[in-house]
Order: sequence, then C-alpha cells, then structure tokens
Amino acid sequence: MTRLKFSLSISLDGFVAGPNQSRENPLGEGGMALHEWAFAARNADDAEAEYANLWSKNVGAVIMGRNMFGPIRGDWGDQQWNGWWGDDPPYHTPVFVLTHHARDPLEMQGGTTFHFVTDGIEAALERAAEAAAGRDISLGGGASTARQYLRAGLVDEMALHVTPVLLGQGEPLFEDLGDVLGGYECVELAASPVVAHFTYVRKVA
Repeated sequence: MTRLKFSLSISLDGFVAGPNQSRENPLGEGGMALHEWAFAARNADDAEAEYANLWSKNVGAVIMGRNMFGPIRGDWGDQQWNGWWGDDPPYHTPVFVLTHHARDPLEMQGGTTFHFVTDGIEAALERAAEAAAGRDISLGGGASTARQYLRAGLVDEMALHVTPVLLGQGEPLFEDLGDVLGGYECVELAASPVVAHFTYVRKVA
C-alpha cells in the first residue's frame, strides 16, 4: 500500500531550516548544522546510515515545494533553474513540484524527472501515487509543504531527526496545525549523542 511519508532533520526548537534562505544559503543561517549527522552517516555502515537514507527507502515518487526546488519566485521567466542538485539529482524517481507557475517537465540524469503541478496538493498526491506504482511517496520538503499535507490529514508517517541545535528562528515544521498531531503515535525512538530519531505513524481508528 502506498504511504505518504517524510523524513526531516529538525532543530530542538522545531525548525527545519534557518532564517534568511537564499540561493547561496538554501538551508538558511545555521541550517546546515541540522544535517551534519546525516553527512557523517553517509560514510558509515550502521544504523545511522539507515536513518539518513529513510527518505528514499521504498520510494517511488517524491513531492516537494517550489522553495525546495529552487530560489526563483513568480514566473519562471528566462531563469531556467534546474534544482540545487546538478545534472544527476539524488531522487531517481518522478518528482512533483508544487508551484503556481506552469513549466514543462524537466528530465534529468539518473531517472529523475521534475513535474510541475499547479492545481494543488491533492492533485500532486494523486499523480505521485500513480507514478509510485505501489511504493511510497516521500515528501521532500520544505516545511510549508509538509505542513500543508499534515493539515490536510494526508501524511501517514513522519521520521523526525531531532538535533541538539537551537536556531531561534527559521522555518517551523509544527505551526498552525490545530489538533492534527494528536492523531499520530510514536512507534520508534533511537538516539545517539548527536541526534534522536523519532518515528510517528497515524493512529489506527
């Protein structure tokens, strides 16, 4: 069964990116510190590496917001931004980008094709589910996109990698969600000196 899930690094005070995001600093001021554990885990052969790669496990499609794809605002114009990841993005699946501005699909190396969805989160989810063909759908971020799907009650699983970093400001994950979070339960907790991994799933009615 296809599930919608996300795996995000988050500061102890609830931010998934720092303030003042820009083309030169896509994670905002201090935001790179949230991911140091994952960068270190890439060269390891242990449980930390498994957590670092959760976002791609059994994933057949990805959904992300416009800000996650690139820094351009408004109409695409002549700036044909192709993402932060170079010619061979790490997704290797269809990626559905939420935007208000239409653009033709962008085919990259390694099996990644970006599709630009202008008719909302439900339409993106429907297209992603079809593309995933029974595998899971990963919410790649950012915080605003994750909040929209949480608010709509569409997220099945959350992996939160909580780092001992205090950013003070930035992009909050849990904001204006009402009582939505009460519908989830923690099913796994694992911790090291640099990060704590929490897995939440939707409660069975």
